[in-house]
Amino acid sequence: MNSEPAKPLQPYVADKKILVTQPFLPPLEEAQEFLQDIWDSKWLTNQGRYHQALEKELASFLGVPYVALFANGTLALFTALQAMRVTGEVITTPFSFVATTHALWWNNIRPVFVDIEPEHCNLDPEKVESAITPKTTGILPVHVYGHPCQVERLQEIADIYGLHLIYDAAHAFGVKYKDQSVLNYGDLSILSFHATKVFNTFEGGAIICHDAKTKKRIDYLKNFGFVGETTVIAPGINAKMNEFQAGIGLLQLKYFDQVVEQRKAITKRYQELLSDIEGISFIHQDPDVTYNHAYFPIFIDQEKCGRCRDDIYEKLKAHNYFGRRYFYPLISTFNAYKSLPSAEPENLPVATRKANQVICLPIYPGLEMEHVENIAALIREFKQ
Repeated sequence: MNSEPAKPLQPYVADKKILVTQPFLPPLEEAQEFLQDIWDSKWLTNQGRYHQALEKELASFLGVPYVALFANGTLALFTALQAMRVTGEVITTPFSFVATTHALWWNNIRPVFVDIEPEHCNLDPEKVESAITPKTTGILPVHVYGHPCQVERLQEIADIYGLHLIYDAAHAFGVKYKDQSVLNYGDLSILSFHATKVFNTFEGGAIICHDAKTKKRIDYLKNFGFVGETTVIAPGINAKMNEFQAGIGLLQLKYFDQVVEQRKAITKRYQELLSDIEGISFIHQDPDVTYNHAYFPIFIDQEKCGRCRDDIYEKLKAHNYFGRRYFYPLISTFNAYKSLPSAEPENLPVATRKANQVICLPIYPGLEMEHVENIAALIREFKQ
């Protein structure tokens, strides 16, 4: 890639807080029509008109067989494990948001952490295979920052050992691998529609599944286990997406391509401005992948850069730019999990190094390129 040096501008303090992300919202007037319809119908939840429409539209838009909507992504992940009847031990990553592992714990499943590969910060398939024991029943990888895992290799491992393969795809809405939705891999994939995501319904989430039978079971589980009015077939939960969220989702779909294009432009500019700085690296893009540009993480190698990650993180904050050390600290260091044998830092050297190096820089639609260039100039100045 041809790199372009940062503009010779004098870094300055931004006149407002620039956060790591900002939710895209459709024009307010576009929500009025569906809000009036909800007010008139008095149907607020329980798989109403907008809920059903969004499931159908999402399946078509994403190129997947079935979508089951949820109130949030954590409940979707919790229910996915229930739907697959996962028990015992599940191999997962320490380099993720803590909800990934919490969902296992709430299902009385023991998480087993393995290390990540350095290129994309996803689960290392070879470490996964070496961690399998007779107690292992599943693998829970994460498409970190929307970069697909090594899906073919993970599927091969799951098939050989007869394991469930459930993807936490919270970052991967709209991502394609070899022209196919990355959500079509594994037994199930889970999406988050939280306000911080590329596609949001304020809160919300979904399970992507591949057959009607599984979809029906998921729908039962997210509605207390009810089948009809008087029969309960399983100890389900209340995890349904309401009509307001679904209506917002239908509006958001109209703008998704536009949102991604704006994010892509910001990604490209960061790459141009930062690619020649020794000791600072970022995740390079795979030509087989169509990205959603959900995040722009950089990694600070203190030995090469001469500055530690937290020095640069604090300098940006002092200039009103609020990146995020995402994912730091590792899940395996939290009190609930640090006593697990697999949580020992010596077992997770790559994840530990990446967690201590990463800053996700601000990226969202509407972020002015002037701020992108100022952030790069601040990093370049501090590096010197």
